[in-house]
Amino acid sequence: MNADEPADARGTNPETPALSRHRETEPHGDDIAHRLNWLRAGVLGANDGIVSVAAIVVGVAGATAAPGPILTAGVAGVVGGAVSMALGEYVSVSSQSDSQRALIEKERRELAEEPDEELAELTAIYQAKGLKPETAAKVAQELTAHDVLAAHLAAELNIDEADIVSPWHAAFASALAFTIGAILPMLAILLPPPELRIPLTFVSVLVALALTGALGAWIGGGSRTKAAVRVVVGGALALAATFLIGNLLGASGVV
Repeated sequence: MNADEPADARGTNPETPALSRHRETEPHGDDIAHRLNWLRAGVLGANDGIVSVAAIVVGVAGATAAPGPILTAGVAGVVGGAVSMALGEYVSVSSQSDSQRALIEKERRELAEEPDEELAELTAIYQAKGLKPETAAKVAQELTAHDVLAAHLAAELNIDEADIVSPWHAAFASALAFTIGAILPMLAILLPPPELRIPLTFVSVLVALALTGALGAWIGGGSRTKAAVRVVVGGALALAATFLIGNLLGASGVV
């Protein structure tokens, strides 16, 4: 190599300005998928908040027009639902992250104890993907020299050590999404005059469900119309069922 050649060209290949701009303006792969998954989970959490709290307050409003019981039931539904969503997400994500960490530690131990066997395994993985033996060996060696653990986690397990989700973050996000969704039916049932509470709640909730259903389908790449119809029909059935039950209980004098 020429002695006058810049030091950066000897062992490393720094990103060019064009490549840096490309990475900034056009993110790819797991980063986009990760963000879309979070966004979709938030939409679904808000959808749960809308349906469950709306069903509770509509059911109580069917039994009594007094704002006190409606407010009490609604607040209880919001708090209970948010806590339940947070606990469920915490348990689910904790199990997933514990499993991922166990796999990472296992891979780290194998790399320390059997480096040659692991290099051969990485080479075989790239051969199986279609690379020639000599090319696969070169790729495996260069990736090993750069970051051996990351190379094996990506190739063998499709895991990025930096992308392990915090159970606490997931729990908080789930509770927040549920609470945001629950605000709409609470406002719709409490703010209008008594004679308009039920119809306005039905309309506002079903419109919101259509929007969240379409948004969730758009994020997932599915049919927005079909998704909107599904959630609207399901939400309408839930509201109708709870209203009828509340109305019957109120008319019978049970409550």
